[in-house]
Amino acid sequence: MQIKMTVDATPEEMRRFFGLPDVTLLQEEMIEGIREKMKAGEEGFDPLTLMQPYLVPNMSNLEAMQKAFWESFAAASSGKSSKK
Repeated sequence: MQIKMTVDATPEEMRRFFGLPDVTLLQEEMIEGIREKMKAGEEGFDPLTLMQPYLVPNMSNLEAMQKAFWESFAAASSGKSSKK
């Protein structure tokens, strides 16, 4: 049996439906604070430093985490313990 359901709702409606808080004002204040610090030239608020966690060199950390998860899942499905 297969059931398909289509929901036509805005992100705001879905946020309210799931009971998530509205963080729009907080997000705007944080972005404005970052923008002001970037304009003032404060250390650590240049675009490269802000984007560094998302750039390629740190992808190896994500790959290592994914590998650990897959190994755990494989061990769990085969009934073996992943602990050494």
